Amino acid sequence: MFSKSCEYGIRAVIYIVSASKNGERVGISEICQNIDAPEHFTAKILQILTRNRIVSSQKGVHGGFYLDDYQKGLALIEVVTAIDGKTLFTGCGLGLKQCSETNPCPIHSKFKSIRNDIKKMLEQTTIEELGNSIKKGKSVLKTLKI
Repeated sequence: MFSKSCEYGIRAVIYIVSASKNGERVGISEICQNIDAPEHFTAKILQILTRNRIVSSQKGVHGGFYLDDYQKGLALIEVVTAIDGKTLFTGCGLGLKQCSETNPCPIHSKFKSIRNDIKKMLEQTTIEELGNSIKKGKSVLKTLKI
């Protein structure tokens, strides 16, 4: 569904908002360690999110990534569209280029419904809401090793 870049981006943003308290910044190594993501790849994703003003960063000794109050209130759809664009919400479930209402693929109507539900969920879910779920121990960002 989401690209690997988008998955890492979503996990990184949720980790940053859950780990940074009172404007503290979170370093790239800490982020990657806590979301099971490769550092170099995740750094590039965070650059995209910083350019799109979804995440803030500061260089230097006390530098790192953080979210201000406005950014915490952003809907998750902002992260998805910054990284993957809007094709998730318009593309064919089978990847056909000519799929449309007038020329539907075999799963068009069912996939359209699911696609619309995903878009609605992403529009109605804030970054801070997901971060709070992590803080309260109700969800995880890292695969548990058994």
